[in-house]
Amino acid sequence: MYDIIIVRNGEISLKKKNKAEFENALVKNIKYRLYKNKEVKIQKENGRVEISLGNADAFEIIKKIDDIFGVVSMSPAMVSDSGYDNLFKLIKRLVDFEIDKDKKTSFKLSIRRIDKSFDMQSNQMNIDMGEKVLREYPNLYVDVKNPEFEIHCEFRKDVNIVYSKKILGEGGMPRGINGRACTLISGGIDSPVATYLMARRGLFIEAVHFHSYPFTNERSKQKVIDLVSHLTAYCGKIRLHLVNLLDIQKEINEKCPEEYMTILSRRFMMRIAQDIANEYECTALITGESLGQVASQTSLGLLATDNVVNTMPVFRPLIAMEKDNIIEIAKKIGTYDISIIKEEDCCTVFLPKKPATKPKMGKVISSEEKLDIDKLVKSAIEKREILELKIK
Repeated sequence: MYDIIIVRNGEISLKKKNKAEFENALVKNIKYRLYKNKEVKIQKENGRVEISLGNADAFEIIKKIDDIFGVVSMSPAMVSDSGYDNLFKLIKRLVDFEIDKDKKTSFKLSIRRIDKSFDMQSNQMNIDMGEKVLREYPNLYVDVKNPEFEIHCEFRKDVNIVYSKKILGEGGMPRGINGRACTLISGGIDSPVATYLMARRGLFIEAVHFHSYPFTNERSKQKVIDLVSHLTAYCGKIRLHLVNLLDIQKEINEKCPEEYMTILSRRFMMRIAQDIANEYECTALITGESLGQVASQTSLGLLATDNVVNTMPVFRPLIAMEKDNIIEIAKKIGTYDISIIKEEDCCTVFLPKKPATKPKMGKVISSEEKLDIDKLVKSAIEKREILELKIK
């Protein structure tokens, strides 16, 4: 039975000035995930996080935290009192627990002598302790280049720690360390992936979804709720704002050129998202646009939509990605199967036969002069539905 889990961080260690803040955020996120596991204790130790297990199962705990952003790898480990003789006893305990002693198995011993007051060098310790292991276990043999079983040992002043497994985590940066951003999320493949990628860079997530009910049905809204609920496993709690765009689309359809419907609708979406983002102290917008993927996602189209955002940057993590790569990530994070469910969305309402791919800003602005922009934006925001979605 294991005593602790060693949780390693990657980028956190590189940012020395912010190291304490980063580590505190990671500890907080792990504690949030494990709040039901009252027996475990979580603390910062030697530039990493250590989880004392009590009677908890190490691998059940690892399953609960392996998708937390900032966790690079984890090792279930055993701990003993300090001392050279105790180290050998601890190695024996690990071998007895993890290895079939009746089977021929190659091994390697890697000892880190963290207690520099001990008079034996690490290399000498490896040789001496390795010989003890060989005498104790006749079916083990040394292979330093490609061992089946590598025993990692930390020889410290206060304790000894041994482990053999290194289980990869999600990586990235701890959630919330870089503030909060508002994502424009649809029911498609791209925007959930974009949200995941930016959350992985340390952002809390606020989400806005635009629908055209009753021209679109309730199932299309539920699909997005399911997508965002799934993303909470990575992003933590997400507030989802459901905004009905139909009145705005009707106004555009009635008063503006047909080919500009998509661009003008997108500009309204960005205005509304920016206002909601400011309301909740977000510092950026996130979209799932990829250059050239659809008619509106040209350089000029993106310029036209960005033109209305004046208080924050727009992050587009997918901008240069191939669709196959986006799909691969969607499958990895589990959003793909939800995204491909066929449902209506607001972009198909009043869809122009030939959308403008090279919109002229003069025509965009003259079209919008026919609309009461402030009134339409305010009304849409006031009528929105807000859901608080949490990790299940």
